[in-house]
Amino acid sequence: QVQLVESGGNLVQDGGSLRLSCAAPGVTSTIFTVGWFRQAPGKEREFVSAINWNGDDTYYDDSVKGRFTISSDNAKNTVYLQMNNLNPKLTAVYYCVARRLRTAARYDKSTMWYDYWGQGTQVTVSS
Repeated sequence: QVQLVESGGNLVQDGGSLRLSCAAPGVTSTIFTVGWFRQAPGKEREFVSAINWNGDDTYYDDSVKGRFTISSDNAKNTVYLQMNNLNPKLTAVYYCVARRLRTAARYDKSTMWYDYWGQGTQVTVSS
């Protein structure tokens, strides 16, 4: 089984920054795509960002372009999400997701495309 473990969520002031981490010890090399979703209270889970494990392509929702950066470190079996200039609208639980099987599409914004989900990490931005 592929296990995803998120960390880095915290309380941060308006305008601050955080870096989230997603680790998959031992089996990350078999994964095709890793990404992030978020879920705010009372709302559906929505796509944030994704990266192919070989690092050749990255994808972002329009709401975070120019503010968030996704990256990977294969040697550490870890994917990162650098989040800058945070505001209270971005308060949510952030989930790491992964798909193992390679397809023609290199990512998807639908939750159904991903095989594995982490437990989530809380990001709270104070006003």
